[in-house]
Amino acid sequence: MTRTEPGRRERKKAATRQALSEAARTLFLERGFDNVTVAEIADAADTAVSTLFAHFPGGKEALILGHGRAREEALAAAVRDRAEDVSILQALRDFLATRGPFDPDPDPLSRRVADLVVATPALRAYARALWTGCEDALTEVIAEQSGQDDFSVRLLARYVLEIPDLAGVEPDPAAALDAAFVFLRRGWPGF
Repeated sequence: MTRTEPGRRERKKAATRQALSEAARTLFLERGFDNVTVAEIADAADTAVSTLFAHFPGGKEALILGHGRAREEALAAAVRDRAEDVSILQALRDFLATRGPFDPDPDPLSRRVADLVVATPALRAYARALWTGCEDALTEVIAEQSGQDDFSVRLLARYVLEIPDLAGVEPDPAAALDAAFVFLRRGWPGF
């Protein structure tokens, strides 16, 4: 017998994670990331600090940015599931164009969160670590999809994963994203 719906315990865990994330986001946007403690977040979500760390071992930064697993899976899927006529680099550019500061039409809350991340050194560093933590997975999927497995593939993956941190703080992040991919296409014309 296969269960398609999560059990009660899983639903309670998901609800607790959601409450913690929402409380953190609200407090961070009201007072700034550095002016909020984990104890205040736990209190606002009506949980214990130990519960907060059980769900978010990455601490305050993880409360607003999550963990790398979902990002890694989405990034690999963008390359693996692209249409036949879409290059690897185009698929990666299109994927990044929907994220954070590059999103052309974010809802107001998403825009405020993206601005908070860009303006907060600890969040920006954590976001960069989440992106660069995808290097092995991205290298693997590019190698798989391109048929190439050499140093240049890892180098390409590394450069792509640095773009959110570098281009995301430019006055026009979307234009900077496009410019970055112009350079990448020159260096990796077959991708």
